[in-house]
Amino acid sequence: MKRLIEKGLMYGNLIEVSSPQLVARYNRALKALIGRETSLTDFHIDLSGFSPEIGDEFNDPWYLNPNGANRQFILLTTAQKSAPLLNIRFSTSRGILVQFIEANEAQLFALTARDVVAGELQGSVFSVEKPEQLFRMRRVTVEADTIGGHVADAEKLTTLIERFRAEPDGWRDEALIAEMIALAARTGDVTRVPINLPAMTFEQPDFWSALFGGIYIFQGQKFPAAITRRPMMEFGTLPIAQVMDFSHRNHIADWLERNQLVEPVVQSRSGGPGGAGAGAILRQKMDFILISIADQLGFEVGTARRTELRKLAYRLGEALPEEFLGLAAMLSWVEAAGPWPRISSEHPAYFYTIRARPGPDRDLVNMLLSELSVLDIRQLFITHKERFYEEYRGWSEVKRQYVVDFLEREYMVDKEGARETLFGPEPKMDELARPEMRTGMGSGTPSGTGTGLQGSRRPAGPWGRALS
Repeated sequence: MKRLIEKGLMYGNLIEVSSPQLVARYNRALKALIGRETSLTDFHIDLSGFSPEIGDEFNDPWYLNPNGANRQFILLTTAQKSAPLLNIRFSTSRGILVQFIEANEAQLFALTARDVVAGELQGSVFSVEKPEQLFRMRRVTVEADTIGGHVADAEKLTTLIERFRAEPDGWRDEALIAEMIALAARTGDVTRVPINLPAMTFEQPDFWSALFGGIYIFQGQKFPAAITRRPMMEFGTLPIAQVMDFSHRNHIADWLERNQLVEPVVQSRSGGPGGAGAGAILRQKMDFILISIADQLGFEVGTARRTELRKLAYRLGEALPEEFLGLAAMLSWVEAAGPWPRISSEHPAYFYTIRARPGPDRDLVNMLLSELSVLDIRQLFITHKERFYEEYRGWSEVKRQYVVDFLEREYMVDKEGARETLFGPEPKMDELARPEMRTGMGSGTPSGTGTGLQGSRRPAGPWGRALS
């Protein structure tokens, strides 16, 4: 992983904590949250205040998330909102924390100027021991305060001020006045500079969880479903209408299409997503597949330039994987050199040829698609870093170097441009800037029961028709 860290592909954009004052504040928060302190004098923290260095020191990468269901956080500065979130257990956690900081940025800026702020992402369960408990986690509430309790003291002082003003003889109540003065010494004048950090509740009907080997839960769709990485039979009966695992590719494709969650990567012969050339996207996916095959078979590909990869394709001939051949047929059509390829969901290349449609669950669906087309390392890195790091550990040094060089050269220099080319324009704020998040206090329950797959139809999906 050292290579990834050096290139900023892992632990990039963390916040440095090196001043004695901030280290002391962090230790105060640690002591309050977990009863421990760090002996380190400098370290780095992510969005939630988690430090990989302290995780190593404690030999506990989950020291801020011990039960896996209710992540605690430590805010030393509002600048943490631009940092990554490490050790993700739920795909919605980053969006929730960023929205919480942005919604309360002025208050948090003032509070962190005087003390450290700590809080928790509170789900509806205290821990997740069984998969069915995940379906009860439809809401997450964020509560926070300074370690010194400034928010709670301000609320109490505000109540006392209202009582003082309401009681005719309040000015004679010496105990009341003394308590108000003591609180004001800690909070300041809350009548002129109010301190208000209300709890915020976020709906998460659709999300991914790393627990139980990885599971996608879609409770907010017209046709609800759960999709598991491990065999679905290991999960028993789940409280949702349809359960599938990654081996049920036809059923997943059918479900995605029925919920209108996906569209073809290639929109037409003349161009692709965002106006970019569709051929370039297909060629890059084909290169990734060839690199993976070369890594598996132990073939040398030199510097992995496209000319060298083409020679490898010639060498493999009929041994080329179906994923490569399907994309090659699509590329031939795009360049007007071949007939329209009918790539149905049965074809191994199918999930390489689609992407999520614009909508509130766009990022979550692209995350799912990346696990179903895992050889596309660029999409995997962008949409599902936890799975990318897992795959990276099993690669040879040659493939690791190729992937790191490619991401540094082709992605890091223009992240926004790469994402728009692959997935389309980012949604506007009024279209939910963080697609996995829906805020509010809406209600709803999981639909249906049982684990059976619905039907055995094998759909052609969005590639079952010719495009203009």
